[in-house]
Amino acid sequence: FWYTTGMRDKEARELCPHCVESFATAHVLERTENFFIVCDANPLTEGHILIIPHKHLSCVGEFSPEMLDEFARLYDQVHKFVETTYGSVSAFEHGKIGQTVFHAHVHILPFDGTPDMIIPEGAKHITKIDNIASVKLAYEREGQYLYFSIGDNSWLVNSSLGYPRFFRDRFANGLGNPDLSNWQATMNNAAIQEANLRTIRNVESKWH
Repeated sequence: FWYTTGMRDKEARELCPHCVESFATAHVLERTENFFIVCDANPLTEGHILIIPHKHLSCVGEFSPEMLDEFARLYDQVHKFVETTYGSVSAFEHGKIGQTVFHAHVHILPFDGTPDMIIPEGAKHITKIDNIASVKLAYEREGQYLYFSIGDNSWLVNSSLGYPRFFRDRFANGLGNPDLSNWQATMNNAAIQEANLRTIRNVESKWH
């Protein structure tokens, strides 16, 4: 895709759509010292928001303790906004597995389904954790993870299940919007992009 993990760090940053001005950060809701809060440019549903660090890091597991503290506050803020505004909330992060952009970005979006809708392989493939901050331990232990949440419940998923767009595909199906899963394809669909922009404008209006 844009770049690979084998590139030098400087090359990766120069090509990364989260490090340069691009479609990915075109709809900023809020900027903080270390993060952007943005509307997903190719949302799976209205209310699909990303938290992205300014620094080129691969996942939440690489955040410093100070960044993790700030991130946790922002996560709670966005989580509450989505739940209050849309009536439900879920989140996911690929944690180096299944990424198509190798710069940390946590997805928060409305979804009120059940874990088996996301992991139909069964409960043996998921492990309950306290919250998203707990992924740091998994990352230090294994160097990778798959994280998702529904409401106030959070899980790690068996890493062997991972593949590109792992969670996007599954949440898109769970939301009844499988045609929105492949964001690289929808970027070339004028009708979908027009609908996406309307969706984004709605979120911006409700956020502000």
